[in-house]
Amino acid sequence: MPEDRADPRKAPAARRRTVYGRRVGRALGPGRRRLVAEFLPRLRVTVPDGADGGAGLDPRALFAAPPPFAEGPRAGPVADIWLEVGFGAGEHLLAQARAHPEVGFIGCEPFLNGIAALLAGIAAERLDNIRVFPDDARLLLDHLGEATLGRVFVLFPDPWPKARHAKRRFVSAPTLDALARTMADGAELRVASDDRGYVRWTLRQVLAHPGFQWTAECAADWRARPGDQAETRYEAKARSGGGRPVFLAFRRRPRAGRPGPRQNT
Repeated sequence: MPEDRADPRKAPAARRRTVYGRRVGRALGPGRRRLVAEFLPRLRVTVPDGADGGAGLDPRALFAAPPPFAEGPRAGPVADIWLEVGFGAGEHLLAQARAHPEVGFIGCEPFLNGIAALLAGIAAERLDNIRVFPDDARLLLDHLGEATLGRVFVLFPDPWPKARHAKRRFVSAPTLDALARTMADGAELRVASDDRGYVRWTLRQVLAHPGFQWTAECAADWRARPGDQAETRYEAKARSGGGRPVFLAFRRRPRAGRPGPRQNT
């Protein structure tokens, strides 16, 4: 796949990352171009300037401003913040936002055609609880405050199967450090893939990290998609080709000196 550099206007020089893969596919039609021009600036998440990150962005504040389809701000603050890394065309993100209007969602995706598809869904359903970061999710994680995320989805990421491309995989020790910092105690990290190499890689990386615990208790826990998780087109494509997707769920361990999440009795 071609390698495109992240737009230098979007990230400080010391923090730029190489985005591997396409940023633009087929030319957008007039309707999609209009959506991107009119609505993306109002839904777009921008990170503060500063070469060293800063971890000062409060994601809940993103949902205080009026979205494009509302006459005023939300009636009240969002109850939680959930993040999706690489939302593709947005099917799963739209389904989650529809099912959980009390949650604020941030979708990260550098591919413009996928962003346009998501915006079309937002406009059609007049959803007010989605914001978009149109770049590498790791750039956003650098700026989020500690313990601000309640759930993170990484669904069917590019597996980069060749050994020399392993550094391009999203699940990695540095990214897990960033997730451990930004995820609240007890927050859930969900990773799905139909690539067995990527599944093994993910388990090795996450189980080696002190901040996360694998929640599976039996094989059914990773063989079946969670009931509250919508099917993506990548999952459907994998199944149509005979693939067997694996669904991994991890929980953010309590930080040192803090009690664990309350258990229902």
